[in-house]
Amino acid sequence: MATDIRFRELQKAVTDLGKQVVRASEVIQQHGKFITDQAQDTARTAEGIAAMGVDPDTVAETQHLARLMDGLADSAHAYASAADTTAKSAQAAHAQNQASHGGIAEAVSRSAVGVKELNREWLRQQ
Repeated sequence: MATDIRFRELQKAVTDLGKQVVRASEVIQQHGKFITDQAQDTARTAEGIAAMGVDPDTVAETQHLARLMDGLADSAHAYASAADTTAKSAQAAHAQNQASHGGIAEAVSRSAVGVKELNREWLRQQ
């Protein structure tokens, strides 16, 4: 079911969405960096326990964990990159919305004529 949305509502929704996506992307980037740091620490731990003569299976499992964590960090960074692309798309939609309808909305907001009583069907036909 389609709903009617006013220009200002659309403008606010698009702006808010862009901001939310940017914030979420920043959080994901931070998590990705944390996971990367932890993966590097785990890899160093694997090297350290190997140097201490810990059994090869434990060393291999620790190295495997470091690789898995590194892959997870890569995925988080890729996801954040996609979120950045989405934010840019939202910003572009906002800019297009402004370019297409901003002048109309500005003119209506400055108009001394009451637009509440206008026949919307007549406006659609024009």
